Order: sequence, then structure tokens, then C-alpha cells
Amino acid sequence: MAARKSSTEMFVRTVIARAYPRVIGQHRELSWVFFDIFLPLMATCAYVFVYKAIRAPEEYIGFVIMGGAMTAFWLNVLWSMSSQLYWEKETGNLGLYVMAPNSLMAILLGMALGGMIATCMRALVIVVLGSWWFGVTYAIGDFIQLFATFMLTMTALYGLGMLFASLFLMFGREAWHMSNLLQEPVYLASGFYFPIRSFNFWIAASASIIPLTLGLDAMRQLLFASGAKFGFLSVRVEIAVLVVLCVVFIGAAKYSLDYMERLAIREGRITDTRK
Repeated sequence: MAARKSSTEMFVRTVIARAYPRVIGQHRELSWVFFDIFLPLMATCAYVFVYKAIRAPEEYIGFVIMGGAMTAFWLNVLWSMSSQLYWEKETGNLGLYVMAPNSLMAILLGMALGGMIATCMRALVIVVLGSWWFGVTYAIGDFIQLFATFMLTMTALYGLGMLFASLFLMFGREAWHMSNLLQEPVYLASGFYFPIRSFNFWIAASASIIPLTLGLDAMRQLLFASGAKFGFLSVRVEIAVLVVLCVVFIGAAKYSLDYMERLAIREGRITDTRK
């Protein structure tokens, strides 16, 4: 029992220790905060004006603003988490992480939580400013379901990010290219700027492996009075699928990170490339 308590305490302390610099670091370079908010807001406004020009339903403006806010989370996962172990390897810190008496999952979880706090603030600013500028109104149907959907989406998304972190490390220098490759296709497949129902059923179902797809669709249904009309599946079904994605991605991430850690300790190398 004492050993388990000590292990749990170390896990929690590791998470806090890795989250701390992410939170504090946001205040040391304020220009990053400005551009992280301003640039996604510009892209969001561009889509709003396109929908206004073609006289799309008013709900689409709210859909775009929600999608623009969620891009902040995807970019945080892609650049501040998925590529993190690769960058730590390049700067010489990864060996220290592997040798330290704590798990890589705790380190990545701390980075995720620290980044998520700052990302939530940026997403909130985008939603508030976008809603104010374009007069978007919300009608929350079920706050508990909305909160559960958001938390499950973030859990599954950051689980996917932890899985990518180990996979990108195995790709070596290709991690940078993989990050660039995944950025725009996910914008399309997840329906950031349009309802995912616009695809046919099988394409939308295939895209649902990305947690943001169903999470964003469910939140739109819960935030707008006529959101259910544009929804892909019912909210209850999408929440159930998100629960499954949480279990799958976190389990896969743990297995992959444990494998990389065993590889580093046993064979003295980080990647799976054999010479």
C-alpha cells in the first residue's frame, strides 16, 4: 500500500511539475498569446464572411466560431504534445526523462494539462469576441451533457496526442513533416468550419475516429436551438463513442510509451530503427 501511495504521489507531482512551466511560460512571451488568438480568429472571420456572402443558415456562423475555438486545442495537441518527445530528444532532455523514476505518461499529461489551461483561455477569447462581433446567440440544452462532451473530447484528444508523441519519436526527423501533414486534413475531416453531416455517412463515420469530429458535432447540437437538425448522430450516441475513444487512445498511448521506455532502457536507443 505504501509503495502504491508513493507511486501515485510521484505521478501527481510529475504532472504538476510539468504543467507548471507551461502555465508560467505563457506570461513570459505575450506576443505568442496575441498571435495564437489573433490568427485563428482571422481564419474564423474569413469563413463567417463566406457564409454571409452565400446566405447560409445563421447557425453556420455559430458553427464556425465553435470550430475556430476548437482549432486551438488541436494545434496544442499537434505541436505542443505530439511532437514534444521528438523536440526533447533534439535538445538532449529525453534521456533524462527516461532515466527518471517516473512514467513518460505523467510527463506528457503534465504538459497536456499546462497547455490545456492556456488553450482554454485562448478558445474562450475566440468564442467571446466572435459571438460579440457577429451577434451569435446560444441555447444550452443540457449543461451536464455539454460539460461531459467537452471533457471526454479533451481526454480522447490528449490520449491521441500521447499516442502520437511516441509514434512521432519513432519517425525521427519526419515528425515535423507528419505534424504539417496532419494539420489541414484534420480541419477538413473534423468539420471545424461546417457540419460533419455534409459528408456522406461512411466518410463522416470514418472521420469520427478523430475525437474532435464527434465532440464538436455534439457540442454544436447542445449549444444551438436548431443544432440537432445539423447533427450527424444523436448526442447520447456520440458521447458513448467518445468514451470508447478515450479508453482506446489512452490504452494505446500507455502501451506505446511503455514500449519506447523499455526499448530505451534495454537497448540504449529511443527509436525503433535498427542499424
